[in-house]
Amino acid sequence: MPWQPTIIRRADLSLATAAETVQVTTDAGKGYLKALGNRGGPHRLAADWAGTQLAAWLGLPTFEFAIIQVLPENEIPFQKGGQAQPGPAFITRLEPGMTWGGNAEILSSLVNPQDIAALVLFDTWVRNVDRYPPNPATRKANRGNVFLSTKGLPDGQWRLLAMDHTHCFDGPGYLNARLSHIDLVKDDQIYGLFPEFKPFIGLHRPDLLAAIAKLQTIDRQWVDALVAGIPAEWAVDQAGRDALANQVYNRADYVARTFVALIEPQIE
Repeated sequence: MPWQPTIIRRADLSLATAAETVQVTTDAGKGYLKALGNRGGPHRLAADWAGTQLAAWLGLPTFEFAIIQVLPENEIPFQKGGQAQPGPAFITRLEPGMTWGGNAEILSSLVNPQDIAALVLFDTWVRNVDRYPPNPATRKANRGNVFLSTKGLPDGQWRLLAMDHTHCFDGPGYLNARLSHIDLVKDDQIYGLFPEFKPFIGLHRPDLLAAIAKLQTIDRQWVDALVAGIPAEWAVDQAGRDALANQVYNRADYVARTFVALIEPQIE
């Protein structure tokens, strides 16, 4: 049964993130809320909503997620001032574990090391600059944007989760007609390839090839339905929705055909 909180009971902790995330308590437990009114704009919510579903479709573990209504009486403060505006918000369920932080040794304790390669494939597909950007000289790598879950696992074991997709599809505020441009669809840069990840790509090449084969099966009608599900309040107009669907679908084909040739020189 999908996780579906319906009521925000209280705000617990306001965080200094790009989407001004707030940890809240709901009628279905604790979660991390990204709401309207954040300084990054409503497209951050749309990108996270779509990106999380695309990651799950590709077979990557993700946080459980939902859309929940923020009500005027909730009075949820942002860390840097102001508060969440009423309307639909994106929420992910709190899960035990920690952000990675860059410890290379802990990656050997993953129960799903094969998903490292799939995560790099995913980040490249959706052009996610907010883990390891193609050029770390121009944008700082974010090793805190990799989550290691301990849910249901023995001590000393971890499960890699795909988290936080607010900067997919060319960054927040860009979910518009520009996304259809061919230079974005045929972007040949590799995203998400932390140096610590490189040894695992070759080790799990069959799993990477399976993820690439999965990418080639994406269904356009499913993509259209996903994009159509973005709440109107998140301010993605029809031109932006059409372009987003085009980029997701067309880039899946392009990345599936080119990814192996692009990544092999970087991991040799």
